[in-house]
Amino acid sequence: QVQLVEAGGGSVQAGDSLRLSCTASGRPGGRFTMGWFRQAPGKGREFVAAIFWTGDQMHYSDSVKGRFTISRNGAENTVFLQMNSLKPEDTAVYYCGVVVWGGGSWPLTRENQYDYWGQGTQVTVSS
Repeated sequence: QVQLVEAGGGSVQAGDSLRLSCTASGRPGGRFTMGWFRQAPGKGREFVAAIFWTGDQMHYSDSVKGRFTISRNGAENTVFLQMNSLKPEDTAVYYCGVVVWGGGSWPLTRENQYDYWGQGTQVTVSS
């Protein structure tokens, strides 16, 4: 079992920045590929960004490329999502996911490739 704890959501104005964090625990010594997804009201969960367990490969959705940056502190299995130039359409609940059982080929952009999820953190961007 892996537990994920997210933090850093909030309400901001368009153009502002936010930094989300997610820490995985429950598997001492494990290093995991991790990703961020988001779900806006009335919509399905969509991929945002992912980072390979080695930390040297990142992948972004087209909607956030150039504005969001994913990074990790590998020693602590903590992943960060730096979100700059936020737009109202970024408003959603952001979920952190972790791949424990392989997942498949990189990049891992499908929800069913992730094995555990955090509780989600709300990000609201006002115009």
